[in-house]
This record gives sequence, structure tokens and C-alpha cells, in this order.
Amino acid sequence: MSLPLRSVAAHAHSPPDLPGWLAGIPAVRDLLEGFEFETTTILIGENGSGKSTIIEAIATALELPHGGGTAWEVRDHGETAPALSDHLQIIKGATTNRDGFFLRAETMHESMVHLLEIGAERGHRLVHKSHGEMFVDMLTGVFTDFGLWILDEPESALSFTASLTLLQIIRERERAGLQTVMATHSPILASAADARVVELGDWGIRDSTWEDLEMVAHWRRFLDDPRRYTRFFDED
Repeated sequence: MSLPLRSVAAHAHSPPDLPGWLAGIPAVRDLLEGFEFETTTILIGENGSGKSTIIEAIATALELPHGGGTAWEVRDHGETAPALSDHLQIIKGATTNRDGFFLRAETMHESMVHLLEIGAERGHRLVHKSHGEMFVDMLTGVFTDFGLWILDEPESALSFTASLTLLQIIRERERAGLQTVMATHSPILASAADARVVELGDWGIRDSTWEDLEMVAHWRRFLDDPRRYTRFFDED
């Protein structure tokens, strides 16, 4: 399988024990038992289910900066590297296009400051754009043809229309055999065609379909009748 990222499992020489809080996440346990990636793989789950924890650890194990960016955009980052990354064995496919890009929504501003500090032309161009425009510009620019995208909740800065734009880009990458691994709360992005969709929760990691996602069911009910949910706000 000629993908930059084929699978992940527990490393044979990893530290003997996971930190306590990591050991308590069912999805982390399942990941370490072995997980295979498709051309497009989407992780869905509630806050605290382990999506971002897993995404960040995989990016770090692939030697991408855990604050986001590419392997050649190394910079200091306030947070320590994810502890989980030391426990991961990454299996790569036989492809020549292993360039990777990690987009971490919560550190986008930090990435912008870094680009400005080093005098990068891209930084000066992006500084005049909104947060959402920055996201789209980055993903439609130099990184478009990278073999691997790792995206952590990119929808945080995207409007409905911009989310559709990103969905189209992911589809074009899928057709070109370029890999995308994404954690998201967005039912729009989760609908990516031909993706492996997995749902994280108390059960660990399980395969699902867009139609069967709890997230999609909740959004459908809410958009049909918001009062189904908001009426509880009025109770004493």
C-alpha cells in the first residue's frame, strides 16, 4: 500500500507503561493494538475521547512539529512533545511522496508568528487574511500535493462554504492517491467520500459510517428542532 502512513501499533521498545491518564483512554488502548489507515481516515468523537491526543502523537512520531507545520519548519513550542508518541511504531508505505503537513487548529496563531519572525513571504501574505481565509490559503498553496496531511479539527476556523472547499480538496487528494488523516467534529468534513470513518468513545475505536455517527444524528435533530435541546436551558 503506497501511502506515507500505513499503520500504527505499540512500539516494541516503547517505555514500559503509559502515563496514567493515557492508559485510561480506551481509544489509545485500541490504537496500540494496531490501527490501519486508508487514503482518507477520519476520527470522530466527543471531547476527551482521544482524537487530538492520537493525532498529535502520530504527527510527532512522524517527526512533524507537534505545534503544527512541516518537517522543515522546525520551531520552539511551549508544550512538551506528546508522551504517546514514544509508544508508537509507525509503519510507512513504499511511496516517494512522504512530505507531511500537520495542521493543528489551536496553534495556528503560533505558526503565523513564527512565519513572520523568520521573514517568510507566506507569513506576510497570510497576516492580512481572516483566520478562516488563512486555513484555506495554507491548504490550497504549497502543501496541496504533500503525500500526507494530518489535520486536527480544521473546522474551528471555517465557515460552511469554506468547509465545503476543504471537503473538495480532500476529495481531490483522495483521487490523486494523497493521504489525509483528520480529527473533526464537523459533519460536513466527516462526509468525505471513500473515507474510513472511525468513532472514538468509551468503547475505544470502532468503524462507522457517516449515516450512523452519533454526531450526525444529534445535528439532524438539532437543525430540525433546536428546542429539543435548548428547552432544558430554561429549567430551574
